[in-house]
Order: sequence, then structure tokens, then C-alpha cells
Amino acid sequence: MTIVSTISGAVATIRIDRPEKLNALDPAHLYALRDALRQASDDPAIRVIVLAGSGRAFCVGADLTAARDDEKSLAAAFGLPLGEAGDQGLYIRLFDLQTLDIRKPLIAAVDGFCLGGGLELALQCDFIIATEGSSFGLPEVVVSSLPGGGGVPTLLDAVPKNIARRMLLTGERIDARRAYDIGLVTDLCPNGELAALAEKIATSIAVNGPIAVQLVKMIATQSANMSRAQAFQLTELAWGVLRDTADRQEGRLAFKEKRKPAYIGR
Repeated sequence: MTIVSTISGAVATIRIDRPEKLNALDPAHLYALRDALRQASDDPAIRVIVLAGSGRAFCVGADLTAARDDEKSLAAAFGLPLGEAGDQGLYIRLFDLQTLDIRKPLIAAVDGFCLGGGLELALQCDFIIATEGSSFGLPEVVVSSLPGGGGVPTLLDAVPKNIARRMLLTGERIDARRAYDIGLVTDLCPNGELAALAEKIATSIAVNGPIAVQLVKMIATQSANMSRAQAFQLTELAWGVLRDTADRQEGRLAFKEKRKPAYIGR
């Protein structure tokens, strides 16, 4: 199996396991990845999801060596449902994780190459952590293509605009230290220590109130395109939803009693 899911406590790790292909993804593997993410998101016992890769890469994007039928019309595929469109050649749609509506925190744990569609996947996670030996880039223009999985707007949102444009227009890679310095990566660790770092960060999220965490993610995502007044109103409504939950009462009581809270997600 090339998409491997493991669960440790409330943390699900989904690993792309095609090291011989540097974890490049063809439509079949993209479907499998999406199914694994959907299952983890829908599992009430899971509170945090980590996306990782095997071998020397996180993911280098689409598998350009996969056989495709160039006779199929992309114009015809445009109006098809997601699954059929991917089979008909519009596979870049399968890199769009927004359609999965993942409400739980999603962490990209990058070790090695994170290029093309791989970086597009990572940019759709809530944040990226990486090893010092990793590298990042959107090299599509080098092969006369473009980042079809949303790489242009998501990179522009992630790093200063002039840096994003330079990366996009040259197709050049940046190393992990540069990625950290510009804010693309939140945490760096030595090679070989990524799993421990991912577990530490994911666990620190998983022990928090799960409803509160999901609502904070919702506000962070949806308020990006709202006016300040709309964002404040959304926050007020989310706070109202959270106010009378058992978890919020438990959090206040645990704080008063100076103990660790035991959240149940209700």
C-alpha cells in the first residue's frame, strides 16, 4: 500500500510511501491520499492529522512518468464530477484539499524534497515543519507548465509577495533554512528527528479542547476573505457555540483546580 495511515493516541499520521518515485502522485494515489485524509478527518477519535512522506522526499508532485491518454479533452473534463474529471486528465483538481473540508489541524511534516504539487499540498496544511535537509520549490515553469494545484495564491499567502513571485517565476528551490527565515516553515529539526518533532507538536494540539481547536481553525480559514466586522461576528458566533459545551466547563474547572483537563469533544 502506498498511502499508509497510522494512529497514535489522537494523532493520525498519513504517509505517502512511494520512495522509488520520490512520492510522486498519479491519480490513483491521489484518490488514495484523499480517502485517507477524509477518513482521518471524519474519525471522532482523531484530533490532529500529520501528512508526511517516505524516503528522500515529502512529495515531488504529480507523477510525470505515469501513462496518460492525451486524446481526452480537458474541456470536456471541466464539467465532470471530481472523480471522473481526475480520470479524464484533469488530475490537478485532486491536489485541492479544500473540497475535503478537513476541520482538524493538518500538519505537513517535510523531510527532503517538497516540490511542485508536493509543496501545493503542504501549503494547504495549517503549517509546515521540516528537517534541515529539506528543500522547497514550485519548478513548473521550467517544464513550461504552471502550479495547477493552487500554488500561486497559496504561496503568495504564505510568504512575502516579492519572494513568492521570485520563486514562482524562476522555478528555483530554496533550502530549509531559507524557508524558515521567510516564514514558509514554522519549525526546523536535524535530519532524523522529524517524527519526534511532529509527535511533540501534534500532541500539544491534541490535548487542547477539540471543539475549540476546530473552531479556531474555522475562523482562521474563513476570516481571511472577510471584512474585520464579519470576522468579529463569526468569532462571536463561534464563541457562543463553544460557551455552553462540557469541554469549556471542564477547562474552566481544571484551571481552577490546577489540574490537566480531560476533554471529551462535547
